[in-house]
Amino acid sequence: MSVIATLEQEFQEVDDANDWQPRYLDIRHQSSDHPHKVAKYAENRNRNRYRDVSPYDHSRVILQNSDNDYINASLVVNEEAQRSYILTQGPLPNTCCHFWLMIWQQKSKAVVMLNRIVEKDSVKCAQYWPTKQEEPMLFRETGFCVRLKSEDVKSYYTVRQLQLECIDTGESRVILHFHYTTWPDFGVPESPASFLNFLFKVRESGSLSSEHGPAVIHCSAGIGRSGTFSLVDTCLIVMEKRNDPFHVDIKQILLNMRKYRMGLIQTPDQLRFSYMAVIEGAKYIMGDSTMQYRWKELSKEDQAPSSECSPPHPTKLTPEKYNGNSMVFEEQEPGDVDPISPVQNDSDTNDDKALRKRLREDKKANTAQMVQQMKHRLSESERKRKRPRVTDA
Repeated sequence: MSVIATLEQEFQEVDDANDWQPRYLDIRHQSSDHPHKVAKYAENRNRNRYRDVSPYDHSRVILQNSDNDYINASLVVNEEAQRSYILTQGPLPNTCCHFWLMIWQQKSKAVVMLNRIVEKDSVKCAQYWPTKQEEPMLFRETGFCVRLKSEDVKSYYTVRQLQLECIDTGESRVILHFHYTTWPDFGVPESPASFLNFLFKVRESGSLSSEHGPAVIHCSAGIGRSGTFSLVDTCLIVMEKRNDPFHVDIKQILLNMRKYRMGLIQTPDQLRFSYMAVIEGAKYIMGDSTMQYRWKELSKEDQAPSSECSPPHPTKLTPEKYNGNSMVFEEQEPGDVDPISPVQNDSDTNDDKALRKRLREDKKANTAQMVQQMKHRLSESERKRKRPRVTDA
């Protein structure tokens, strides 16, 4: 029996029994927890987008030559696939500079962004790259300049070439920015075909190969959509590398990945979609060379993008300044870890209480972050006010 038939049979059995929720809960139950003390240090709290999404101490990315080595990012490794990814949260206004420092130090060739800046009237990620070629972004705190070199806009994703320059040395590198613009928060892509077309676009660039540093994958929290992308890619590589890929244990691969970053795959739907994408991708891996062409056709990537793909910042968000760049106060929501579905909500009041508690905590965290940003802005204004004026001779 082929790997495709085995996976399809497993998928169909779970689908027929409507068993994705129990399977997902079983994965949550089996996932091991690891210490994540560094993320909780007082000086690091404002570097976390969500209070309940922290990198494990043993797998966190450590910033070099920096006063504070912390960034909310995890190195996720699969030895068999020889794949490494850096899964991270969408940068905050005060962590964009650390984000680019990490990319430089890790020698990453690409950033894979799976969220939009604004989703459901909430800011999910800071604008960390320039939107116009003539307006570079400076990150003075870590000494980097980012320029937009080119932009190829498709119906549901955009590929950018960004030039990342180290200001001190003048050295620069081209970073590819793959931006999936239609993947809903807590949801799944429109189809496995469109997702796989995007995944293979990233692959064909060479950005995921071991010749480069690990690609940086992020959504808002860096666990749901990012976990789905990494899981499917890893499963297909494992399938490709085995001489007799009779069966790929998707559940076990996910459990292994969860040892490196908590909460990967957030919903039963994302788990189900991962199986669908692996099954569809397996057809290409097993020798059907027409699949990639079909994915491109089905994805309709050359159609005009929807106006909803890149919505502007809501007018209620007040622009401020940080590192010389526009920023907005983050509207923190509860971290998107394992959200409670209606089925769980009816039967599990403890989870319901935990969610309400998380909402309260995130409201407090949001207020604290806004206060800190305001203090920073005021201190910057004070510093500029005290600077001696230069008068005409």
